[in-house]
Amino acid sequence: MRKRSLQIVVVILMTVVFIPASALSASAGTPQVNARLVRQVRHELAMLPYYGVFDWLEFEARPGGAVVLRGYVTRPSTKSEAEARVKEVDGVTNVVNEIQVLPLSPQDDRLRVALYRQLYNWDSPLFRYATQAIPSIHIIVDRGRAILKGIVSSKADAQLAYMRARTVPGLFDVKNELVVESELPR
Repeated sequence: MRKRSLQIVVVILMTVVFIPASALSASAGTPQVNARLVRQVRHELAMLPYYGVFDWLEFEARPGGAVVLRGYVTRPSTKSEAEARVKEVDGVTNVVNEIQVLPLSPQDDRLRVALYRQLYNWDSPLFRYATQAIPSIHIIVDRGRAILKGIVSSKADAQLAYMRARTVPGLFDVKNELVVESELPR
């Protein structure tokens, strides 16, 4: 009986020891996204000469060096420049450009300026976001519909930005896609 109990304990210990090792070796076999590549692509996109508050760029780095670019830009040159710069990053093998160029519209331009003034006016509580090199609240206007994208420090700031944007006359719709900094994955 004692020998049988000892055999069971040995089998259980071997299972506990060898299963995690096999799980680790299986996950190590899958390709991982390079952190250096992500940092370099982010840097190249942030340093684009005409990237500003009315543009939004994001990317997805896939295993094997493929990068997918997404977002909205007001200038076609920003779209092509983003693709060209990301292609030059070491380790990037393929770039899929899904960036949407917003249509030229004087009405949309007027709405962009009105939204900017409403959010970032000097007496606005959100003014602190405007003092950064690239403001963290981006304003996307497409055919009279606005999207607020970016990162804010609190839910109250996200709600305040949404409420202030809703007061701009001429907008058909406002989507609040602001993310609170504390809710971002680490």
